[in-house]
Amino acid sequence: MAYVDGYVLPVPKKNLKEYRRIASLAGKVWRDHGAIDYKECVGEDLNTGMGMPFPKLVKPKRGETIVFSFIVFKSRAHRDRVNAKVVKDPRLGKMMKPGAMPFDVKRMAYGGFTVLVDA
Repeated sequence: MAYVDGYVLPVPKKNLKEYRRIASLAGKVWRDHGAIDYKECVGEDLNTGMGMPFPKLVKPKRGETIVFSFIVFKSRAHRDRVNAKVVKDPRLGKMMKPGAMPFDVKRMAYGGFTVLVDA
């Protein structure tokens, strides 16, 4: 069964260009190591009237936007193998150092999910 790693994080709008550069490289690295799909999405219509809107959940600061990202794998075991290769990939080395990310890593939400419906 397919498996997805999902992320939600606030990114300063002034850093979106840099975030996009890093995310493009990360997407290539994950795909090169076997990920099925890699998406980085910037919030646009976030103040919905249903459920809990992302801004209420994430609590972005003034000047921040919300990014929703996901990576698709064949299974959790496949995810674990791919991620083990990704963390060793030298192309990501510089950006994995503390303070190198164009957002506050401590405010990023992350989790692994088994796909329930694939329509």
